Amino acid sequence: MEGIPDIRPGADGGLDQAVFVALGCNDKGVWSDCREALEAALARFRPEGIDVVARSSWWRSQAWPDPDDPPFLNGVVQVTTALEPHALMEALGRIEDAMGRVRGARNAPRTLDLDLIAHGRRAGDFDGLILPHPRAAERLFVMGPLAEIAPGWVHPAGGTASQLAKTASVGTDARPMS
Repeated sequence: MEGIPDIRPGADGGLDQAVFVALGCNDKGVWSDCREALEAALARFRPEGIDVVARSSWWRSQAWPDPDDPPFLNGVVQVTTALEPHALMEALGRIEDAMGRVRGARNAPRTLDLDLIAHGRRAGDFDGLILPHPRAAERLFVMGPLAEIAPGWVHPAGGTASQLAKTASVGTDARPMS
């Protein structure tokens, strides 16, 4: 992603404090394609107090659960922010809104989907916000990109991002774009 360094965590990686956000798009909206839409979304992170410090490649996969919908483009970024989880979710929601996200039927095509995957080692239900993301570990289109930037990140329920990418059961067709 242009202008954002591809920084991989060091030996300890600081992964206990790492914050990860997944991005997805399967409706290009006013942009030329989903890649452009996702890049435009990333450009909105810093004004919201969210700094991208590492990023995956973009991964393409069939839409889920309806493969007849347009395919998805997904990626994961590691960010730093002073925002607590609920405030971060509000900021991500503002970015989705600014990018034309319309909330309709669940899993319907969308211009932008931003999910908070993990916020440090927080685990549990925080006033309706479940961390880490409750379905991330089973989704290759999340764990694959996450494993690119933080292969040693450990899910609280067990397993590293690399291990979880190998055992993911949803979106198993996901592959990095060349």
